[in-house]
Amino acid sequence: MNDTALRSTSMETPIGEITIVASTAGVRATLRADLDGEWRRVGIDPATVTRVGPGASPVLDATVNQLAEFFAGTRVTFELPLAPHGTDFQRSVWDSLRRIPFATTSTYAEQAGSMGRPTAVRAVAAANGRNPLSVIVPCHRVIGADGTLTGFAWGLDAKRWLLDHERAAAAALAPA
Repeated sequence: MNDTALRSTSMETPIGEITIVASTAGVRATLRADLDGEWRRVGIDPATVTRVGPGASPVLDATVNQLAEFFAGTRVTFELPLAPHGTDFQRSVWDSLRRIPFATTSTYAEQAGSMGRPTAVRAVAAANGRNPLSVIVPCHRVIGADGTLTGFAWGLDAKRWLLDHERAAAAALAPA
């Protein structure tokens, strides 16, 4: 498989079926299988992606394993090669999302400030909305300034579940 060839596999999770798309360079996208338009949102033509099963791609296998550990409550960080497509600014926003600690939340303003771009709150929010690697790049950890749950491509029920799951896993993993 060359670097531009994309492969996908799917897995069941507590928040629905997830399709993972990767090249040899890394994970390109995590998509909710039941959401129309997800492929377009992340700039992938599904007709160009080869669907494969276990063992056909080391990157996909590692991603499935680590997501399964996350959903089981035993993994708090992902150690995967990532290859999302986006602008330099979008990639910097997505990198900043990975610095939000497990089981905690941040606001868009806090995220923009942490990037040294305190006036770019709307641009940061827009880039979060284009995050192609939901769960792995935890945009679900960003909430509104007033503490309410705000937009998430997979829906607010999934966002609430992910945040509750992380809090429960953190409590279970904390030393006694």
